[in-house]
Amino acid sequence: MFEKLGHLMYRRRKAAVILFVIGILAAGGIGSSVFNRLDSGGYSNPKSDSYKVYNYIHDTLKIADPTIVVVVDAGDSDITDPAVTQRALALEAKMAKENGVSKTLSFWSAGGEQAFKSKDGKAGYILVYSQADAFTPESEKLGAFFQENYDGKVDGFTLYSGGVGVVGNAINKKISKDLALAEAISIPATFILLVFVFGALVASAMPLVVGVAAILGAFFILFLFTLFTDVSIYALNLTTGMGLGLGIDYALLMVNRFREELHHGKGVEDSIITTLKTAGKTVFYSGLTVFVTLLSLTFFPLPFLKSFGYAGVSVVALAVAGALFGLPPILAMVGSKVDKGVVRKSAITPKEDGRWAQTARMVMRRPVAIVLLALIVLGIFAAPLKNIAFSQGDSRMLPASNSAAIATAVQAERFSGQTGNPVEIVIMGGVNKESAVAAYAEELAQVDGIVAVTPPQTFGEDIRIVAYESMLPRTPEAQKMIHEIRAIKSPEGTLVGGVAADYTDSQDGISSTLPWALGWIALSVFVLIFIFTGSIILPIKAVLLNVLSLAATMGALTWVFIDGHLQWLVGSFTLTGTLDTSIVILIAVVVFGLSMDYELFLLSRIREEHMAGKSNIESVATGLQRSARIITAAALLLAVVFAAFMTSGVTSIKSMGFGVSLAVILDATIVRGLLVPALMRLFGERNWWAPKWMQRFTITH
Repeated sequence: MFEKLGHLMYRRRKAAVILFVIGILAAGGIGSSVFNRLDSGGYSNPKSDSYKVYNYIHDTLKIADPTIVVVVDAGDSDITDPAVTQRALALEAKMAKENGVSKTLSFWSAGGEQAFKSKDGKAGYILVYSQADAFTPESEKLGAFFQENYDGKVDGFTLYSGGVGVVGNAINKKISKDLALAEAISIPATFILLVFVFGALVASAMPLVVGVAAILGAFFILFLFTLFTDVSIYALNLTTGMGLGLGIDYALLMVNRFREELHHGKGVEDSIITTLKTAGKTVFYSGLTVFVTLLSLTFFPLPFLKSFGYAGVSVVALAVAGALFGLPPILAMVGSKVDKGVVRKSAITPKEDGRWAQTARMVMRRPVAIVLLALIVLGIFAAPLKNIAFSQGDSRMLPASNSAAIATAVQAERFSGQTGNPVEIVIMGGVNKESAVAAYAEELAQVDGIVAVTPPQTFGEDIRIVAYESMLPRTPEAQKMIHEIRAIKSPEGTLVGGVAADYTDSQDGISSTLPWALGWIALSVFVLIFIFTGSIILPIKAVLLNVLSLAATMGALTWVFIDGHLQWLVGSFTLTGTLDTSIVILIAVVVFGLSMDYELFLLSRIREEHMAGKSNIESVATGLQRSARIITAAALLLAVVFAAFMTSGVTSIKSMGFGVSLAVILDATIVRGLLVPALMRLFGERNWWAPKWMQRFTITH
């Protein structure tokens, strides 16, 4: 198949290049519209009780949550002072007339509602309701307006504008700005590194072409996804990072093999064919492995994680397509000019028996000692994992100086309960259960963390109770509180909702889906590596080594983002004592996929040498020499791309950048450079063993 593709790409090279360029331009033109169609939500579990409560309250009762929560600080005056009341009501009336506002409610207009009053009596709430739904561009546009015009000194008050509209806009704005900065850093840096690796300007430009093409193509596919489902704005970061990283990785492998064949005296056509037969096949199976790994993200019920799945599979598919269908015809047209613009001659014709081959032989002379040493190092990295704790992203992932983060902190510090984020309880058909409802409400008020419970409200046959909690709603403490509420003996038809319940249901949904996702990853990766290598030993080792690499990464993440170390390196952030669950899942899946990518890069060359008749030791030494330089370069390039995300002011993006960067460096050095060759030596020819009845399912060419 790959040989035929090589012939086709060479014969139709001009047409293929024209189609490739047209495709890139079209995808970029249409895909650029995706930026205005993404949202900052997607954390809810659509199958949960909290989601049912949300739909019931919003769709049936037509009761909306406030989009913006404004803290009105009267300074030294009491908010019940008549002069303060008059000015506050005038301010609220002005807010109510702003475009996009459906209504307002405040301490003053609600007749002195105590839940809207600060603990010191010097500040009160104005709740602003949007005409649009939460987490939509319209509500976030309103949030941006209020953050700009109703924050700081206004009409004699000090205002702090927060709420989902303001926070959502602040996060989106910050991510978009940080993404542009990350690209401005990573693209020039990767080109400089590519020049160092290839030693020639022409060869160095080609991986960037594939990487940029993968990104633009993925933007187009994400745009198509937004036509029928919600897609998170965070997916852009994965698209950029994986698109540039994988596009460069795959092109790096292809260009390196093409040059290698040219330097061995082959013509351009034969070099293209051999490149696709060898490196092309590796790219295909590597991409397929990463594809099925990232596909597991679509198993989770949260649209936020599904968005990353959509972005991941899209960008992987396009990176592979660019490397197999876009790059070969370009190489065919460039031919031997691929070495033009030489800046480092030693990179043009690397030694066949260089440092990596010597390293492999050294490792294989003392395999047991190397394995023990590598395990100790990875164990040190993994040790902080015992302190890991999870939560969900909120305003605290913004820089502490951001006005949206300040507003949320003021609400938490100065008010008794989370007025803008209450626990919503609906008792379906509860009107004829007065005594049971009263007993339930009384017991509800005794739950740790609940500071106030409203009297039951009747809506037809149903009852609604609102409870206000003292803690931030997307935290482990809130999750514990919701579990305690749901453990209370309740009337039949009771559903618990609200932001804290939504967070709890999201966490529970992730926990229940995780075993299935892990099973899918392990099984599919095992099957693909078995088909590629013809061994059942190698895929087992690959999965186990990836688990070790992942544990080391998670331990380092815990040490930095929970324990608070290395802020001088990653930049300052608000320490919450937790990691964002969804980001941890994302990092784990991405890291696992990339690790398998490098595993196949290495095994493909070792297998090629072994099938050529070399011994296990020589196959590993030669395979490592010919692939480790590319693996190390690919890992370094990918690390640079994701390390650029550490410049982000959004903690979840910063942690993703740090986690993926560290993981690929650990994997390319300690795991692929030391553990893999050492274990290959210890297993010897048994590395390639599989039962005879299974061997017919493997590829032999």
